[in-house]
Amino acid sequence: MARHHKKNQRRVNGILLLDKPAGLTSNAALQKVKQLYRARKAGHTGSLDPLASGLLPVCLGEATKVSAFLLDADKHYWVSCKLGERTSTADAEGELIESRPVAGVTEQQLRKVMDGYLGDIEQIPPMYSAVKHQGQRLYKLARQGIEVERAARQITIHELNLLGLVPPLAEIDVRCSKGTYVRTLVEDIGAELGCGAHVADLRRLGVGPYDASSMVSLETLERLLVQGGEAALDELLLPMESGLSQWPGVSLTGDAAFYLRQGQPVLVPHAPTAGWVRLYEGETRFLGVGEILDDGRVAPRRLLNLG
Repeated sequence: MARHHKKNQRRVNGILLLDKPAGLTSNAALQKVKQLYRARKAGHTGSLDPLASGLLPVCLGEATKVSAFLLDADKHYWVSCKLGERTSTADAEGELIESRPVAGVTEQQLRKVMDGYLGDIEQIPPMYSAVKHQGQRLYKLARQGIEVERAARQITIHELNLLGLVPPLAEIDVRCSKGTYVRTLVEDIGAELGCGAHVADLRRLGVGPYDASSMVSLETLERLLVQGGEAALDELLLPMESGLSQWPGVSLTGDAAFYLRQGQPVLVPHAPTAGWVRLYEGETRFLGVGEILDDGRVAPRRLLNLG
């Protein structure tokens, strides 16, 4: 097995908003970014299906410590659904299971069905998913032709807008909570319409505070590396705390920061009374993530190691 020499790797910290191309797994895209940056450490914030394209925040270096919090963030998708066809995977990569006519489906009908999926709903994860059953990923079982009972999970559909319907294709804009399977949503809507449906094309446009406007493609990264070297790539990185903008920031004195780094909770005047917080030494030096204890002290939860 090829070993990457630590000598050739850099300490790079920050978040890159990658525009993942369709046809590539999230992990393959992550490895490519890691290689281009020569980063020691990298992690992504929740897989996109190989078929899907769009926003994949890649956390480099110490930013991997905040990646788990982005996993919990709301997501935003554009999806093209093909009505009248059900497939084994609920997307265009699967085998066709059933075809039905769609001639009678109207925008009004589709909107009415979609409205029933707004808010908190129960969703059963698809067999072709990374959910685990007795330690095995479901998609591995699915590839062997095995189907198992899956427990329904509660998810939230914040917004569901029909952008257009030209049968057999419907374009839908989805804003949803973590853990939502758009493929399952599309399949359920198709089943309720009576014609069946699957995902023809899927693009992620938002994760938490991030949107598609700052995404960078792999081609752009490769071009910038040739033109401006690693410094040009580093300019694309967002600060590690940018993914946590929904939490209040807490400013610590040098003394408080010292004790916090030793793992001790500290009392901070005027700190919030509950919940998660971003921790700073002074106004600008980001230290990591903390949580307010019942007694009002600030406890460290994930601290960065910036040397």
